[in-house]
Amino acid sequence: MKQASPVTSQHSNCVIKREEERCMERIALHDPSEDLEYGCPWMWDNLTCWQAASVGEVVVVKCPELFEFMSPYDELGKISRNCTEEGWSEPSPHYVDACLSFESVNKTETFYPSVKALYTVGYSTSLVSLTAAMVILCRFRKLHCTRNFIHMNLFVSFILRAISVFIKDGVLYAEEDSDHCFEHTVPCKAVMVFFHYCVMSNYFWLFIEGLYLFTLLVETFFPERRYFYWYTIIGWGTPTICVTIWAVLRLHFDDTGCWDMNDYTALWWVIKGPVVASIMINFVLFIGIIIILVQKLQSPDIGGNETLHTLTHSIWREFGLVVPQPFLLLLISKNP
Repeated sequence: MKQASPVTSQHSNCVIKREEERCMERIALHDPSEDLEYGCPWMWDNLTCWQAASVGEVVVVKCPELFEFMSPYDELGKISRNCTEEGWSEPSPHYVDACLSFESVNKTETFYPSVKALYTVGYSTSLVSLTAAMVILCRFRKLHCTRNFIHMNLFVSFILRAISVFIKDGVLYAEEDSDHCFEHTVPCKAVMVFFHYCVMSNYFWLFIEGLYLFTLLVETFFPERRYFYWYTIIGWGTPTICVTIWAVLRLHFDDTGCWDMNDYTALWWVIKGPVVASIMINFVLFIGIIIILVQKLQSPDIGGNETLHTLTHSIWREFGLVVPQPFLLLLISKNP
């Protein structure tokens, strides 16, 4: 029999444990004295939570969330149980018949390991190449300027992002167990906080790259060192504030598991909101830069200005790399 991959089994086990916890909470809120009125008490059957029912009553529920995860594109059926004098009957139809599509299971078992292998190779290649680039930029003093300092910070954010992904995967998917689903350890949560900080810093330094190029065109006299001070605060400081707020809110309102799953959308927007805003602003800056360059190049007074043409080619080259990256990162990201 084909064995499920660690990534798939980890997620499915977490879904089951989360549903079990919710069922136990509902059962705990239920008054046990009311069970005398029912022939069948509350029950957790390792997949679904069944509420108490009277003899002769038929309880119908939707397929468990687990099967929605395993077959995301299939229309799932419903399961029913009869409450008899001898207790709950067997589920009808069976979970496998009503909820499971073997074709979707095969796709799921191959999809997630493939994605994990793909981004592992990508991050590894990025880590090696960016480390080499950092050594070159740090080694040669002639390359030390504000523009390259911004590039270096961007490279560091990419390096930290790759390292945080490897650490996170090592903590969550190292072994085929589900202990991390409700593991309330400080190191496990600290890994997730570090991961989200690195991801946010990466997006914000991409935003700084676009902001720097825009300022370079708009400002006549450009005090680069003073601006670089504020760039550093935005690039590293803003993610610190956002992630700290998210961690405090998560600790008080959703302190479950290793903080790797986001059940409360409102809390997740503390991190996701600034990231989306930085991408949108970067796109607006890109449009503004295009307009400014077209206006300057069409001006008869500077038509032969070689410096402007050189700057234009440099900006097109750099911004052509900066603008698509946030959208590509969003496509491969699992939770920022």
